[in-house]
Amino acid sequence: MTSSNASESRTGAKALRRQWTYASMRATSTSAPVRDSDAFELVILDCPPSLGILTINALAAADGVLIPMQCEYYAMEGLSVVIRLIEQIRQNGTNPTLGLEGVVMTMYDGRTRLSEQVVTEVRGHFPEHVYPTVIPRSVRLSEAPSFGLPVSKYDPSSTGAVAYRRFAREFLKRMRQRHAAPAPVASVASVAPPAPVPPTPEPAVSPAAAPADGIAEPPPAPPA
Repeated sequence: MTSSNASESRTGAKALRRQWTYASMRATSTSAPVRDSDAFELVILDCPPSLGILTINALAAADGVLIPMQCEYYAMEGLSVVIRLIEQIRQNGTNPTLGLEGVVMTMYDGRTRLSEQVVTEVRGHFPEHVYPTVIPRSVRLSEAPSFGLPVSKYDPSSTGAVAYRRFAREFLKRMRQRHAAPAPVASVASVAPPAPVPPTPEPAVSPAAAPADGIAEPPPAPPA
């Protein structure tokens, strides 16, 4: 890289940081009236699966971060990136009170050893943050968006819908307990990102051993 290109890159990086700072300030000031009012008990900011400006704005305005994580190898690397980003936003003053609200494991496939290893690894690093319910892979979950419906309307009795309802109850219970006894959202400063899970050979699954709907029951959460 030439000195000219390096200078242009630094200038572009500074401009991008200024843009993010301005956007974060706008997001914080815009959301303040909603946060300070009693009109809503809970506001959920649904973010795209990327770390672009929209996600940065949401992190600047939020109190906590709920991370849905696929039970896959690369998702663990993504989780580490998000954890570092949360801590960076706390440290640079953009949102000093931002914390990790929780992690919900999704797309769990009990037929693979990798899914079980990922869940175990993440629960080992975040014992107080990973929700007990694990969302399994389900054909109905994949089909629902193509019909423009949530899975709770598309097939309320499906495995995925049942799991999401169970998770919703856990989430609301945790929120109500926190509202009854206010406590700061757990910091991520002392939480180390999970280590990658080494690849392991997976045993073959015979059709007779697989469940009728192709979905195995996720492992139970460790006792409190």
